[in-house]
Amino acid sequence: MRYRISPAADHALPLPGTLSDVVFPGAGGTARIARDVALIVAGSLLVALFAQIKIPLGFTPVPITGQTFAVLLVGALLGGWRGGLALALYAIEGAFLPFFAGGASGWFWLLPSGGYIVGFIPAAALVGFLCQWGWSRRPWVLLAMLLGNVVLYVPGLIQLNLFLPADVASAWGCGDVWQCGLLPFIPGDLVKLVAASLVVPAGWALLDRFIVPPGNGSGFPRKRE
Repeated sequence: MRYRISPAADHALPLPGTLSDVVFPGAGGTARIARDVALIVAGSLLVALFAQIKIPLGFTPVPITGQTFAVLLVGALLGGWRGGLALALYAIEGAFLPFFAGGASGWFWLLPSGGYIVGFIPAAALVGFLCQWGWSRRPWVLLAMLLGNVVLYVPGLIQLNLFLPADVASAWGCGDVWQCGLLPFIPGDLVKLVAASLVVPAGWALLDRFIVPPGNGSGFPRKRE
């Protein structure tokens, strides 16, 4: 089942769109801009909330957090451009507010783990783009989440490598950038991306089950086979 967002938006949005488009259909103009701004801000705050879930690892400055789950989820719920902007806003918010892992703050280029914050932006945008075009409604939503997870590691590992001490084993306890910034996080990231990949299809399933039929004046989007 695919959904058009609203009669006024038929020309502007691809099918099937995202869950946020269906749940919060925008009529256009100022109302639509206000909706998009609200969704972007809400997405950034959701990531900030999950960033407070922090499990430090004694051998690396990069902790295990709930950020990855929230980043993938925000991208899938908001779509490509809103998801990317939500994470860009998150990076700016974290420079001034305690929004990063465990209540940390600062400019991302000054943090060993700051490259991951940069990676959140294209990761959310990629997942959002794919889900906006239907990947969230199919079993291979897991692939969209996996691709997003891979993308966020690229700038993360590049920046972490710049912060590696000369004797990283003595200073941090890990041997190289792979052991400090990738390998310990693979099991947890797999759990988080699987969890995120279950949430979005479940949301679509609820809409399929409870959505009000079109033509009843309810304001719900119309269904389209």
